Amino acid sequence: MTHTEQLGVSTAHTDGSSAGRWAGSPQPSSAEQWLARAREVSDILIVDAVDRDRANLTPHAEVRLLKDSGLVTLLGPVAHGGGGQSWETAYQVIRVVARGDGSIGQLLGYHYLWAWAARLVATAEQIAAVEELYTRNNFLFGGAVNPRDSDLSVREDGEELVFSGHKSFSTGGEVADLTVLEGVLDGTDTHIFAIVPTSQPGIVFGGDWDNLGQRLTESGSVEIRQVRVPWSDAAGFVDKVFQPLVYNTLNVPAIQLVFTNFYLGITQGALETAAEYTRSSTRAWPYGGDNKERATDEWYLLEGYGQLRSKLWADEAIADRAGAEISRVLHEPREDLSPRRRGEIAVLIAAAKLRAIEDGLETTSKIYEFTGARASANTVGLDIFWRNLRTHSLHDPAAYKKREVGQYVLLNEVPEPSWYT
Repeated sequence: MTHTEQLGVSTAHTDGSSAGRWAGSPQPSSAEQWLARAREVSDILIVDAVDRDRANLTPHAEVRLLKDSGLVTLLGPVAHGGGGQSWETAYQVIRVVARGDGSIGQLLGYHYLWAWAARLVATAEQIAAVEELYTRNNFLFGGAVNPRDSDLSVREDGEELVFSGHKSFSTGGEVADLTVLEGVLDGTDTHIFAIVPTSQPGIVFGGDWDNLGQRLTESGSVEIRQVRVPWSDAAGFVDKVFQPLVYNTLNVPAIQLVFTNFYLGITQGALETAAEYTRSSTRAWPYGGDNKERATDEWYLLEGYGQLRSKLWADEAIADRAGAEISRVLHEPREDLSPRRRGEIAVLIAAAKLRAIEDGLETTSKIYEFTGARASANTVGLDIFWRNLRTHSLHDPAAYKKREVGQYVLLNEVPEPSWYT
């Protein structure tokens, strides 16, 4: 059996709960229709997001929802049943889904990045095979690629490569059908990416993801034990030699903007949920000397929500600008990208990410002041937004993003590509 055939037999988890929701409905064909589909998914997720977060169960049903809605194949080729959409649309879809559940927005965003990994580094033949495979089968990607851990070791065994090692984080975990592996070939400094079926004896998940937030992302540890991959499936290698392009390094700015958009979605969800609580449950303060009948007449609440919403609109605008910029180069011929252009886009994304983090953390904390003491009840669940944003925004230090923007402003320098820039 070939490696591609092995990938093809991986089966998706399903409980059938959303199987009939879009049955008989045509697949969306425009960006606007895909965003409307994402809003449907978001509205479903937000209803019981707090209860599901508390339960901290593996998100099989949530992934089934993403698949049944068609969102998993949004970027896939139309010829294979995919949406054929741009990254500009994908970023907005991530934001919309995260508004309903930050964890599921992250899963979807990481999937889009790893589904694009072949285009980032692979050969034309490999790209065609991977995109047909995941699109036709409606497969979800995960990734065992955590640069803060030691690289997986990769050894040659004839015409095969054997991956082994440990990763502390592997977002997607056991709900992913396909897993992206990255390691260093023994005795060299050559990094190798490969896509493998998740369901195999050599991939063993620790089941140890139990963090403050983003609890349904299946981001726990994984052991990679003698996972074999044909040399021909080493992404981007021709006759065992890698063919480098500046385009290969777009993986980091692309995923940093994934982060930015699910941060913005989490903030949207927080603001909308808090505003609805204020309209329905918050009481006016009766000791101010200018007493109001309704909380919605309180000047400080009107001012407060106005401040938070105006910041979020501004943050969305810079994120959309960054999304349009990187989408353009992601869809252009790979050979056209220059180091300078790549660096300028990375700086813009760094700026967008900074604003999403700082304004998002302010919003997810400040909403308590605008909803009142009773809104701190666990049954209300406003804490989920701050916990989700605080957890993932620690992924890499925001201070280094500030420095990247500052170096561009003062020194006209763009960051050198690394695992985090």
